[in-house]
Amino acid sequence: MVTFYRRLPRFEYVQPKSLDEALSLLAEHKGKAKLIAGGTDLLPKMKGREIKAPTHVIDLKGLPDLDYIKYDEEDGLAIGALATIHAVETSPIIQQKFSVLAQAASSMASTQVRNRGTVAGNICNAVPSADSAPALLTLEARVTLISKEGERIVSLENFFTGPNETVLTDTELLAEIQIPNLPPNSRGVYVKLTPRRSMDLAVVGVAAVVIAEDGVCEDIRIGLGAVAPTPIRAKRAEDTVRGQQFTEERIERSAKTAAEESRPIDDHRASAEYRRWMVQALVRRAINQAIS
Repeated sequence: MVTFYRRLPRFEYVQPKSLDEALSLLAEHKGKAKLIAGGTDLLPKMKGREIKAPTHVIDLKGLPDLDYIKYDEEDGLAIGALATIHAVETSPIIQQKFSVLAQAASSMASTQVRNRGTVAGNICNAVPSADSAPALLTLEARVTLISKEGERIVSLENFFTGPNETVLTDTELLAEIQIPNLPPNSRGVYVKLTPRRSMDLAVVGVAAVVIAEDGVCEDIRIGLGAVAPTPIRAKRAEDTVRGQQFTEERIERSAKTAAEESRPIDDHRASAEYRRWMVQALVRRAINQAIS
């Protein structure tokens, strides 16, 4: 399939000097403005006329208050809206304590894109194949959404409402991603099926976080990407092994249940049947890697 890119449509480019100014601009141009953090998703969509052209593009890059990765031993991890994918991928604290997210970030796009794009933008884009989403779901992440009217905190599980759709209103922006601490006996794995090693969307993406002691599953979280209208948790698959000794049979049952929970479609990249088979294979692989 060939995509012919056109010139960008006309719009007013605005670079606010403060977060309050950005929120005021969103409220003033309600429904007609788009936020840009990295632009790696928005600009190609605008060129391809995949979205309605905004009258105003509000660039957040000049707001240093949103560019951070913070860790607290009690509250856990906080990722600002402007933290790049590269910053998340290479953060020592994320690699050490939330490795499933670092793995997912390292699998995304190219070095150039990872240096420009943001994790917050990746989930706001809300494509079913977003690599960061399954990892964040297994980490039970929450997002802080703010507007001139105030702020609200939403679990990532409730953030996605459909392909390219979220609970964000026209006057809100995602300011922060919050991730609670994991127990010390936890390990996370992200595995991804793509036709190419890099610069390609996931045909199937699987994240697994396992909390185990002496071979017994104290807790497990399985996130799936590219196999449903939104990234999802495979909760029935989790229930098949939670609280039990890991055995080959139980792991296989969990993997098969995850495939049954998926809701893939047939498209030019893969058939629904193939995606289900690969969910089963990748969930099995992710669990085995997490407990090895």
